[in-house]
Amino acid sequence: MANTGKLVLGTVQFGINYGINNTSGQVPLNEVCKILEIASETGVKTLDTSSAYGESERVLGEALKRSNKPFNIVSKYPKSDIGVRETFQKSLSLLGRDGLYGYLVHHFEFYREHPELFDEMTALKQEGKIQKVGFSLYNTEQLQYLLDRKVKFDILQFPYNIFDKQFESYMSQLVELGIEIHTRSAFLHGLFFRDTKTLPENLKPLKKYLDYLHIYCQKRGLSVEQLALGYVLSNPYVKGALIGVDNHEQLEANLKVASVELTKEDIEYIHNINIIEDWLLNPVNWN
Repeated sequence: MANTGKLVLGTVQFGINYGINNTSGQVPLNEVCKILEIASETGVKTLDTSSAYGESERVLGEALKRSNKPFNIVSKYPKSDIGVRETFQKSLSLLGRDGLYGYLVHHFEFYREHPELFDEMTALKQEGKIQKVGFSLYNTEQLQYLLDRKVKFDILQFPYNIFDKQFESYMSQLVELGIEIHTRSAFLHGLFFRDTKTLPENLKPLKKYLDYLHIYCQKRGLSVEQLALGYVLSNPYVKGALIGVDNHEQLEANLKVASVELTKEDIEYIHNINIIEDWLLNPVNWN
């Protein structure tokens, strides 16, 4: 499982009902503890959360207290009337931590309206309470905004999967700048596994791509998980690949496919995927 160290465990499901295929609801605390135990034993070093994820930080803090396992924690500052420092201190209290590995701007448009909030985050880093500060982005226009203004940051999280490769052309530049890349949506919020006959009306334009994806995987003798997660993990610029799980069985299944090695044929197939309806690759537009 050579690639398991790249995996970042997303914890949004610990705090709210989340995911297009999630039928079990919020993950109960005892299951969270099992997930963290398995993650720790298999080399997963980083957890991703946010004060915007309902009870995620509180549940995570309680589970960490019970398991007493060492993890790097990345949290996020959301759009809020409460200031950065107060929000950050509450996150530390809920998580039972003295500091965080990473702290990201969660909602970019709120940052654009209030750029001073990033100065407050940088001040917390200078005080030694955060190792790395950065941003959670949705599109390359947001990244270009930061690059054009020469904003100094250490870590960046963005969507990246076999359908959504918009950030790929920036990756080498980001790594050269010393920026740590974390990706999310490896499975496009579970859409890759959806029975295309049950797609809601607004997502039916993606049916042809999903059908071909399933046909390709069947022909190659690969699972969709192997192709999707293998592609993200095989990218040398990706330091952390975020995955979310609803139970420990899902985590174990993801760990089994994390070390898959794709062929040149697989990579070529993925590179040739071109989603015309690219606005549907952002789950914000699914409602």
